[in-house]
Amino acid sequence: MSLTDSVQNKEPGVITCKAAVAWGPGEAMVIEEVELSPPQPMEIRVKVVSTSLCRSDVTAWLSQAQASIYPRIFGHEASGIVESVGQGVTEFVEGDHVLTLFTGECMRCRHCTSGKSNICQVLGLERKGVMHSDQKTRFSIKGKPVYHYCAVSSFSEYTVVHSGCAVKVSSNAPLEKICLLSCGAAAGLGAAWKVANISEGSKVVIFGLGTVGLSVAQGAKMRGASQIIGVDTMQEKYEKAKAFGVTDFLNPNDTDEPIPQVIKRITDGGADYSFECIGDTGMITTALQSCCDGWGLTVTLGVPKLKPEVTAHYGLLLTGRTLTGSLFGGWKPKSEIPSLVEMYLRKEIEIDDLITHNLPFEEINKAFDLMKSGTCLRCVIHMPK
Repeated sequence: MSLTDSVQNKEPGVITCKAAVAWGPGEAMVIEEVELSPPQPMEIRVKVVSTSLCRSDVTAWLSQAQASIYPRIFGHEASGIVESVGQGVTEFVEGDHVLTLFTGECMRCRHCTSGKSNICQVLGLERKGVMHSDQKTRFSIKGKPVYHYCAVSSFSEYTVVHSGCAVKVSSNAPLEKICLLSCGAAAGLGAAWKVANISEGSKVVIFGLGTVGLSVAQGAKMRGASQIIGVDTMQEKYEKAKAFGVTDFLNPNDTDEPIPQVIKRITDGGADYSFECIGDTGMITTALQSCCDGWGLTVTLGVPKLKPEVTAHYGLLLTGRTLTGSLFGGWKPKSEIPSLVEMYLRKEIEIDDLITHNLPFEEINKAFDLMKSGTCLRCVIHMPK
């Protein structure tokens, strides 16, 4: 990093740093020198320490749906250290350890004050590649804008986020581990605890045993579920899944019997809770069919790669099943994520075993290849010191 303004100037100025820039959908990232603006009012600039690659980064990168929002810097699951703060920021100071948040919490809007929702109306999921406050970018190359992803863009040595899209965490927590709590691991645990509110002795089925699915399994195990069925086409995931609480493993490729029928047979009528963690709307229907009549609850967590519409026979709902969605596990990001960090420090939740790969920033394209191949749960990308 280099400062482009005088070092004597106490006000933060434009900096240049390295970032992994995607110049088009599906195109390999290019490590570029980018200019990064100082934090604007109520924003902070963060030195990224560790950032993990989430499946939704890959899905968005491969999608042609937002081809106009390029060049772009992806990444949203990250940890770092506050480098500078913008006007009006009082809750952060230089040197604070933080997690970035792909969906924020303003603490003032109808949703934030409702006690019923984590879908902030002011700092919710940003889809246009700009900052919430002024609809502009903070990154540029030779004066031309470089677009953001989820108003985070952590595949950069430094980034700027709204102060409502970051949360201060204990300086004792290892940043290279807890970055997973800024998305995937927290999403799975919250889906089990806050959204489904799994009860002791219940029967659970999880479709997709990636980071999110295994975190759901961990949450179900901690709630005392009596049966946790994992459904995945990759047999090699079973051993790790058992460590996270999965009691039964089903590979759809190993049976001619429809999976919902198998699940109904081995659960005496269907699961109490089913979780779709793949990002396949067809699988949402399968998950709904796998629930029991009367009270069966299906929670969908995945980001669809293709067809966004969900179709299901009305009879599945008429007989008492419920279908609900889950964003970030229902956690209020700023208010509740620090408690998960504390649980990790007390060794009450497992994160480390979700990390299957560690790579330096320069090898970020390898991380994308690993995720596409299906051989990677989470790859933590370590930024230059």
